[in-house]
Amino acid sequence: MHIKTLSVSQLNNYIKKVMDNDFILRNSYVKGEISNFKIHSSGHIYFSLKDEYSKINCIMFKSYAENIISMPKDGDNVILRGRVSVYSRDGLYQFYCEELEKEGIGNLFLEFEKLKKRLYKEGIFDEQHKKDIPLYARKIGIITSPTGAAIRDIINVTRRRNPTVELIIYPSLVQGDEASHQLIEGIKYFDNRNDVDLIILARGGGSLEELWAFNDENLAYAIYDCNKPIISAIGHETDFTISDFVSDMRAPTPSAAAEIAVFSLSEFNKKIEVYKDKMFKIMKNSINSKYDNLTILMNNLKINNPIKYIANEYIRLDSMRDKLMYTIESKLEHEKKHLAKLNSLIQAHNPLNILNKGFSVIEDENNQLITDVNQLCKDKVINITLKKGKAKVNLSNVEKIE
Repeated sequence: MHIKTLSVSQLNNYIKKVMDNDFILRNSYVKGEISNFKIHSSGHIYFSLKDEYSKINCIMFKSYAENIISMPKDGDNVILRGRVSVYSRDGLYQFYCEELEKEGIGNLFLEFEKLKKRLYKEGIFDEQHKKDIPLYARKIGIITSPTGAAIRDIINVTRRRNPTVELIIYPSLVQGDEASHQLIEGIKYFDNRNDVDLIILARGGGSLEELWAFNDENLAYAIYDCNKPIISAIGHETDFTISDFVSDMRAPTPSAAAEIAVFSLSEFNKKIEVYKDKMFKIMKNSINSKYDNLTILMNNLKINNPIKYIANEYIRLDSMRDKLMYTIESKLEHEKKHLAKLNSLIQAHNPLNILNKGFSVIEDENNQLITDVNQLCKDKVINITLKKGKAKVNLSNVEKIE
């Protein structure tokens, strides 16, 4: 029988094919201690897995490495799932890891971390989706067990802070298979009520298993889709659930949720008094300021009062009138005196006054004075004005006297 001679590549490829077709080697779980752990810049992870007797080289490609919940380190004991195969080029066999979990971590925790990581990538934990918690909620819906410690703590805190706030309880299981369904129904119930301002999702502390109902994926979407703000108050301060991450606010305890949700009536009244004092002070300052401005305006009005101005103008007008009358009277008196002087002068030079002394005025027919004897001739008509009366004379004879 002749056996075919194989090249090195053919041999390595043959071994690879045998190993790849082996069911156990294709679906292997192996545990051990990690060493030489290295994350390559490509995102692939290279490490060795060893026990006290042996070692195997391992590789985890980036697409699988992105699903690791808690990144291991050298010295960690882990459980790997994957396959064994040969790297043909070097003729080395190695373990191709597809899943990695630290030894000692329970399945519930791994499931919780996987769901949290997936929902985080979907963005339903993002702050931009968080709704504001109302400062003055008047009616609050509580989804919890009606007999648990959580509701008693919330009621006690509410009575202490503000007994006027109304609490509406939606009874629900808070653990077990049916709990998440009832919690979702409670959210829908309060979301459909127009009078509820805020919702609190509450229960007391417990183990991961007891709080598991609050890690339900459908419950997470119900909280995300709710139109009303939701405060999660689940377990103790160290307990975290998926509901805590998706809610609009997480409270460390149910009592703390009530402290957040219920506004203090006494503090509210004190704040009202402060605002009232501030408002009165502002109003008083405003009124005083307006009064001062009014006083200034009134003083300005008095100074610039038109009635006073008009009265002063009347006085000035009377003064001007008196002055004008005085000026006119003085002018008239002056002109009268001047006229009297002129009249006296005229009278003094009035030729008619000479007539009173026996003189007369001789004029020709054209009323022109005759002052020369040569202007007289026979048959000439002359007019003679005497002291008493006038006469027209026809000269019949003119004889000059030397």
